Amino acid sequence: MKGKAVEPTGRRLSREGRRRQLLDTALRIVREQGADRLTLGHLAACAGVSKPVAYDHFGTRSTLLIELYKLIDSQQSNALREALTSGERSLEETADMLAAAHVHCYADTSGEWHAIGAALAGSEEKESVYQELLDGYVQLFAAVLTPYCELADDELERRCVGLIGAGDALSGAMVRGNCSEAEAARAFASLIHGGVQAHSR
Repeated sequence: MKGKAVEPTGRRLSREGRRRQLLDTALRIVREQGADRLTLGHLAACAGVSKPVAYDHFGTRSTLLIELYKLIDSQQSNALREALTSGERSLEETADMLAAAHVHCYADTSGEWHAIGAALAGSEEKESVYQELLDGYVQLFAAVLTPYCELADDELERRCVGLIGAGDALSGAMVRGNCSEAEAARAFASLIHGGVQAHSR
């Protein structure tokens, strides 16, 4: 079976280790077979565990999809933080790094983010989780850009909401093959720079 990953005989994982194995397997299913194929039963078969194990960890397919959504967001945010942890930079350099890290996360996840989001479309829980994650990402963007502009905090945050939306749209165009990763990052960097340039210090 494609994507099957049965653990070696005798190997026992901790609960957290098992949960991570199931999430990794679920991501692989989405990547290789599509989000529609991701059910708890199929996940259990691909991970080499019984159905009750998968249900014990996630309960419902919707909960599993939400956990995958959070996992990808965490990977994106961590990658962005790591890219901005050292050295002083100009606004242009910072915009380039923000844009490159944001777009690369989409390229690195091979479209899983969009597939999982589409599978959750219409879910009230998904909208609530998305807003929570977006608020955190906006705060991260604003913190990075604050040293380069004199905008009031609330105005900068509103601009970051718009910038992130534009970055998501450009990344989506890249995933669909309408532009390269470099082209998407370059366009996003230009928008970031222009979004704060008028009030830069």
